[in-house]
Amino acid sequence: MKVNFDIDEKYTETSITIQADAWSEELEEILQVIKKRQSRRLFGIEEGQTVLLKPDEIDFVYTENRKTFAALKNKHYEIKLKLYEVEKMLIPHYFMRFSKSVIGNLNRIQLFELSFNGTLCVYFQSGNKEYISRRYVAKIKEKMRMGGIHHDN
Repeated sequence: MKVNFDIDEKYTETSITIQADAWSEELEEILQVIKKRQSRRLFGIEEGQTVLLKPDEIDFVYTENRKTFAALKNKHYEIKLKLYEVEKMLIPHYFMRFSKSVIGNLNRIQLFELSFNGTLCVYFQSGNKEYISRRYVAKIKEKMRMGGIHHDN
């Protein structure tokens, strides 16, 4: 891969142009890194306090009673966004849809347990658990097989 930089005071903002003959996994990774750098911060609310949430510490985000929550270790923070809005923000941080009402962090998964009805029970490093509906199992398995997990540590 060839990389060119053109740095000049005449530019008022940063612009990125990638030239390729076809879309590839490598380009997808580059795009995700760029999106991750641009992502906004996620704020959670607990007992009237607003807390800055780091995406890499969130196990999963879910909706319940028309409210959105983020699960981190043994705490659940309300997020004042719709689930699809949070999903757009967190996809670059290796989150995927687990079900209609849950998106999960693939980097925080410790193990899977297959249920007899075809769903997967996911256990996170924190001890939290959540279920992946049958509709999303194949996509998540494929992402995990492709090495979709990324560690910044």
